[in-house]
Amino acid sequence: MVRANGAVSLRELARVVQTSEVTVRRDVRALEAEGLLDRRHGGAVLPGGFTRESGFPQKSHLATAEKTAIADLAAGLVEEGEAIVVGAGTTTQELARRLARVPGLTVVTNSLLVAQALAHANRVEVVMTGGTLRGSNYALVGSGAEQSLQGLRVSRAFLSGSGLTAERGLSTSNMLSASVDRALVQAAAEVVVLADHTKLGTDTMFQTVPTDLITRLVTDEPPAHDDRAATELQALADQGVQIAVAGGSGAPGGDQVPARQQQRRDVPVPGPRRSQLPSTGPSLRTATALGDPTPAAERARVADLRRR
Repeated sequence: MVRANGAVSLRELARVVQTSEVTVRRDVRALEAEGLLDRRHGGAVLPGGFTRESGFPQKSHLATAEKTAIADLAAGLVEEGEAIVVGAGTTTQELARRLARVPGLTVVTNSLLVAQALAHANRVEVVMTGGTLRGSNYALVGSGAEQSLQGLRVSRAFLSGSGLTAERGLSTSNMLSASVDRALVQAAAEVVVLADHTKLGTDTMFQTVPTDLITRLVTDEPPAHDDRAATELQALADQGVQIAVAGGSGAPGGDQVPARQQQRRDVPVPGPRRSQLPSTGPSLRTATALGDPTPAAERARVADLRRR
């Protein structure tokens, strides 16, 4: 099944072979030890990081609770009346569902799934790129998509990918998708990467966003035993990437995490990067809110001093 689809979820494996997920997880671990596949959170993929990209049906069943938590946190970065670009992916699709409530928003995208999520949002304008439809992830790619982005300028881009490392940045397994993502990056003043912890430390074939161009990373809390993800997070922070971590992993089986259960933990950054553009949105420095970090009493005191 992994060879046919590129990836498969433990739940689907258990259903097909009519056994428990505990048994399937044990067998997958044994197959990984033999080098036949690689385990991922909630499923398994072909061995090695440089494999072909999984299709939407497979991706949509992996790390669903984590993607929901990441989307909830990332949506707080978007302000009323902004113009943004949103790339293709299952995590960005989750983000788009939340952006439907932001008035006056303009969203440029090459993703049919993102556009569909915003199709009935009365106060959101959706601008689609041109290009050729890539059926595996419902995205428009090719020269038509890239040319339609020329001359465009927006406040920030929200992108996901197949892997993220401090050494190479964001990467994907498909050359056409990588090329369009690079064009999306060129159109934005800031780049926000949405990646769950299973992608941290994974390197795939085509680089889309080098680390020095990533402004922020929104991710979920890695499990305590996942040293690779924790190490990669620290390495990204050391290179100046602002990191916001959505807390809570939801109930077993991929149930969504209610927004009220979300927590945030920001990894401290040593200092501003020389190449970083000025921020046009809310700060990620505080752990209490995504808005103005200055308390109301402090603002009043400053205003009083100015009047004096």
